Amino acid sequence: MRGLAFCLHLAVGVLGLFLALPATRTAAVAHPHDDVPGVVIHYSSAASGRYIGCPTIAILSDGQYVASHSFFGPKAGHRDRATTLVFGSTDRGHTWSKRTRIDGQFWSTFFVHDGSLYIMGTDKQWGDVVIRRSDDAGRSWTEPADEDSGRLLDDGRYHSSSVPVVVHDGRLWRAMEGEDTWPRRGPGTPHPYCAFVMSAPLEADLLRADSWTRSNYQRFDLARVGKKPGDRSGGWREGNIVIAPGGQVINFLRIDDAGVDQADLLPVSADGRKIRIDDENWGLIDFPGGRTKFTIYFDPVSARYWSLVNQQSDPDAERNVLALVSSADLKQWKVHTIVLRHRDRRHHAWQYVDWRFDGADIVAVSRTGWGDSHNFHDANYLTFHRIERFRELTMDDAAPWLPEPQPGGS
Repeated sequence: MRGLAFCLHLAVGVLGLFLALPATRTAAVAHPHDDVPGVVIHYSSAASGRYIGCPTIAILSDGQYVASHSFFGPKAGHRDRATTLVFGSTDRGHTWSKRTRIDGQFWSTFFVHDGSLYIMGTDKQWGDVVIRRSDDAGRSWTEPADEDSGRLLDDGRYHSSSVPVVVHDGRLWRAMEGEDTWPRRGPGTPHPYCAFVMSAPLEADLLRADSWTRSNYQRFDLARVGKKPGDRSGGWREGNIVIAPGGQVINFLRIDDAGVDQADLLPVSADGRKIRIDDENWGLIDFPGGRTKFTIYFDPVSARYWSLVNQQSDPDAERNVLALVSSADLKQWKVHTIVLRHRDRRHHAWQYVDWRFDGADIVAVSRTGWGDSHNFHDANYLTFHRIERFRELTMDDAAPWLPEPQPGGS
């Protein structure tokens, strides 16, 4: 019965149920698809040329949920000055309303610190690193005008996403990527993503650039993933700061490379100034969904690290299969269950999923492609999902393939 209940919960669009919730979507959101799983927070049609990007979610101290996404696409203007929309829910995700629009915010993540909500990312695609603070649950935000008010790195060559901001040893830690300075020589040249880490003391003014320490840049090494100079590779992206058993700070990185279902673990020095490749102790691991974006958090209840990933093999998939995975040591990962999956991988996806623990549950937001999406990557929905009793789930609870076969069909 537990497996059936979980399937009903996740297949909300098909079965018209959202387990234990009185509402399945925000009534104020106009959109054309009745079968979208989860709670629809926002819809942007493919025809608009503005696609849903980089979702993030936070739970405030009073229990409110706050979520946001940026826009990308041919009419989004994200290469000049990006736009992020902020939404809030006061009823545990049953319904959502728009709180504000932020101009000049992209590739960002929420985190809560000392009672305030922060958003940290870039101001545009490959832009400056910026941080803003809100003291009214995301309705208004500080403006990063200079190095004393939130413009942390201003030479305009940074990449990120909705990745964890972690508290450890008296500091806040966050992974970023920077653009390398090597000359680009055409389509065969690796994309210039280098890994680095930013950190700040917990008591510091986080809007001041001089509060933050930046590590060195670590360049991606093609040979470590079986490539040679001139081969195409997206390299590292969207690193997660995790604290390993024993206290080592690790940057746990996606490898954006077709055919490589791995992640790369790079240790960071205790003062945050040095990141390096250490294949003897860390290095490359097999990781389901390692070539798409993921978010990892440690759960002290189960003493395991958890993530939601796009499983892309067995069977072959793009981002149309979302799996729940965990690890006790960051190196060996177990697939617990399939959270969502769709038979069509060209226009349907749950991707760039950001999430948080909420008691016995996980709450998540997804950049979702559904129905009339331009393609699976160019998402048209921001959706909210609750995974109940996640620590108990097994493959017996796996969600059905959507759409489900019709009675009498093959």
